[in-house]
Amino acid sequence: MNRDKYFMKFALEEALKAYEENEVPIGAVLVIGDGVLICGEHNRIEQLNDATAHAEILALRAASKILNRRRLSDCTLYSTVEPCAMCAGALVLCRVKRLVYGITDSKFGAAESIFNVVNNPALNHQVEVTAGILEEECRELMKKFFGKRR
Repeated sequence: MNRDKYFMKFALEEALKAYEENEVPIGAVLVIGDGVLICGEHNRIEQLNDATAHAEILALRAASKILNRRRLSDCTLYSTVEPCAMCAGALVLCRVKRLVYGITDSKFGAAESIFNVVNNPALNHQVEVTAGILEEECRELMKKFFGKRR
């Protein structure tokens, strides 16, 4: 649990970068094995004019490039918000071992809220999931962002 909080703080730092860039403040970091941080990313949808530029997708792409492989079966992805269906599907396709996230997403969540893509028994890979890590901090940043936009 302490390790999860430690790495979620890095994901929150990424989310803060997104906030400062007027992007939806979601951050993600990818950790290999027992604790080597490989990369961190944040939403860049507006900046790149790309609907697929979610923090999780960008982190998976960066990690695959850094590690020079597409399978990330010894990695954990930390995300401040529950991944959407696209990101959850990418976690399965990359064979990520574990997903840790801060808050659920009642509109787009695909790890438990709306869908359960990451643990669908029809798929050939399932992802271990831990939810609610630094939940209050993650929630407050999202509230602050959407409160500012209204």
